[in-house]
Amino acid sequence: MTASIAKLSGRSLIGLREGAGAGEPLYATDPSTGQRLQPGFIPATTEEVDLAVRLAAEAFDFYRRVPGHERAAFLQKIAARIESIAGEVIERAGLETALPQARLQGETARTCAQLRLFAQVAEEGSWVNARIDHGDPDRKPAPKPDIRSMLRPLGPVVVFGASNFPLAFSVAGGDTASALAGGNTVIVKAHAAHPGTSELVGRAVQESVRECGLPEGVFSVLFGSGSQIGTALMRHPLVKAGGFTGSRTAGRVLMDVAASRPEPIPFYAEMSSTNPVFILPGALRERAENIAAGLYASFTMGAGQFCTKPGMVFLPQGPEAASFADKLRQLVGGSAPFHLLTKTIHSSYDSAITHRKTDAAVKLVAEGPQRGAVTGFSVTSALFETDAASFLGSDLDSEIFGPTTLLVQHSNRDQALAIARSLEGHLTATIHGTEQDLRESADLIAILESKVGRLVFNGFPTGVEVTHAMVHGGPYPSTSDGRSTSVGSQAIFRFARLVCYQGFPDDVLPGELQDANPRGIWRMIDGQMTRDAGPVGSDRS
Repeated sequence: MTASIAKLSGRSLIGLREGAGAGEPLYATDPSTGQRLQPGFIPATTEEVDLAVRLAAEAFDFYRRVPGHERAAFLQKIAARIESIAGEVIERAGLETALPQARLQGETARTCAQLRLFAQVAEEGSWVNARIDHGDPDRKPAPKPDIRSMLRPLGPVVVFGASNFPLAFSVAGGDTASALAGGNTVIVKAHAAHPGTSELVGRAVQESVRECGLPEGVFSVLFGSGSQIGTALMRHPLVKAGGFTGSRTAGRVLMDVAASRPEPIPFYAEMSSTNPVFILPGALRERAENIAAGLYASFTMGAGQFCTKPGMVFLPQGPEAASFADKLRQLVGGSAPFHLLTKTIHSSYDSAITHRKTDAAVKLVAEGPQRGAVTGFSVTSALFETDAASFLGSDLDSEIFGPTTLLVQHSNRDQALAIARSLEGHLTATIHGTEQDLRESADLIAILESKVGRLVFNGFPTGVEVTHAMVHGGPYPSTSDGRSTSVGSQAIFRFARLVCYQGFPDDVLPGELQDANPRGIWRMIDGQMTRDAGPVGSDRS
């Protein structure tokens, strides 16, 4: 028995206690063998779901008032605790996902870096967008009142772990970090694909709550099916928001639950995206083979199970396009088999590839060989090709989660623009071109700006940097709300709302809005951004 398995209880973590659960246990599966992993995880009961939310609501009354530097210390403590058990976490995650150790080491580092980024945001404090408009009692014909506003946390937030990122988009991932940084409490619905990893990380957060002296309801992790536990959480009247990364089908169900409640709540879902790539003529002439190699690495990275995988590629017809396609065919034809994360993802990929092979408008031009006996959730890569006329008006832009992409050759610029206009919402769009290409493609860029959240030039969309400027979001159906991001420090704004204070005495205002600016944050005072204190003793009405 490995060290990580020995430490797993298979029970939900409800505040600082351990749930009992009820019903048939759920088991993770090793994707490389298809074998069940121990232990089983007992689903949370209806009463335990209610308890977790009620504890979160009670804790919120305290936690929302915790100063930013104390929330920062809490997030930093979580990062340090995860690092202290990184070996166990990576071992278990490897068993549950079949992802290589280097990938999991990188994801662990990213998860801890995210936590520390949000710690910095919470401690610095300017994210609250404080604004002060001083009153003017002498204004005619009516006095002007003193008005101040800032962002405040929403309340208990439900976070849904993602299948394809057992750490960075899971128990202590970006949704959890951003919600906690903003003063919200969190209940995580752990993903069934990696419950052991979720419990190990959940215990690290649980111990951090204890060591920081915070109320136990600040954080909980629940095990169970998404259709039961997930929907029950989203329907609970004390839950105030949700964050989700997963399929369009599941995301849409939860969106509808959030919207149909007696009190509708915000639900931030990252769902499906095929991430179009446009290769312009100059780039195709200059570096067709290099772009093909980069594209292959991008759409097979993580076995094609990234939400930013480039799933369709548009390029002009001609000899350069033929050279590009030849290089890509060689790479796909020589690729090794891949293991997908779950039985459901494996089944969906097989079904989609089989369907695409029977589509008369599409041609399979390369497929990776299956080497040796098929084990676990093994699949091969596949490259398909079609033309612009066949693509337009079809459903070929739908996401296929796995190591495949579609080449679409167009005959002229107008066809390329028509394709761009036909696209639904995506997380990213990529353009490969020269500077001359870009100057001649302002209309294409303008169209793509309305279709995606991130435009990439001469690169590839896989690999999402965790920075202040990053946008990982896009118009529906890539997300439920294209005005938001789930990666980067701006993610904190999803779980906050504006509150305005009119005519309040200075000493009862939140510190961020007091004239003396005790937090030392950036604020807008009478229309000007400053870190200076406001005028002391200003008139108020």
